Amino acid sequence: MNPFLLDERLARDSQSILELSLCDVRLSKDSRWPWLILVPRRANVSEVFDLSLEDQQLLWAEQVMVAQALQSVTQATKINIAAIGNVVRQLHVHVVARFEGDANWPAPIWGFGTAEPYAIADFDAMKTKILGVIA
Repeated sequence: MNPFLLDERLARDSQSILELSLCDVRLSKDSRWPWLILVPRRANVSEVFDLSLEDQQLLWAEQVMVAQALQSVTQATKINIAAIGNVVRQLHVHVVARFEGDANWPAPIWGFGTAEPYAIADFDAMKTKILGVIA
């Protein structure tokens, strides 16, 4: 059995803040949007249907829990959830808080502009807020 390895782009662009039963919950380093990424810790998985039925159900439950937490913390206009994977093939689910008037509202965030890194204190504050409602 192959071990789970995190794609280097996900590792570079986000930081792990919590491990759930199935997923590594990662906070994107791009401060333009509060943005979480769930990565199921399963080797060689690129599609939701590659997961076992049990893991599919667990993924659904975890993404709903994380989305509700992000909504609670941010009071976003809309929570976007997407598993696209055209560039990074490893299965991962984006959970993004969107606001009317944000950097690219109402258009998609993908490929828009240049990432703006968090100040360390701001990243830590967002992490703490999210963990405060999930845990």
